[in-house]
Amino acid sequence: MTYGIDSSFLVAAELLEHPEHGSTRALIGECIARGARFALAPQVLAEYIHVATDVRRFANPLTVVHATNLAERWWTAHEVTQVFPDALTMMQFLSWMNTHRLGRKRILDTLLAATYLRSGTTSLLTLNARDFVVFGCFQCLSSVRDLTP
Repeated sequence: MTYGIDSSFLVAAELLEHPEHGSTRALIGECIARGARFALAPQVLAEYIHVATDVRRFANPLTVVHATNLAERWWTAHEVTQVFPDALTMMQFLSWMNTHRLGRKRILDTLLAATYLRSGTTSLLTLNARDFVVFGCFQCLSSVRDLTP
């Protein structure tokens, strides 16, 4: 099984002060124990660095250097498959934006969803399932209890 990683999940997994830190780390550990892989798109890491270093969101944000180093570790991890948008991804993205009449705040998540779908990844690790359920093709997990035995 391959699980796509959303930036909300990655932020929680890497920032100790995040309220979901423990549950996200436990889910990652359980996925690895089951032999799972992770799909990761470049836009997730860009958003992760942006959010994890934001002093308005966290009392102890990461420095840009630290966040970038962690992003590189994720990007190059043995368990990670790097996935990229292509021309067909863009067509899916544009179709979903129009079909679902999505606004500007949904642009990045819609492109990410199209990227993961195009790569064959339909199970996502996210703390924002509502961003993906509208598309009707993703299973969203946020904790170990969401895993099927």
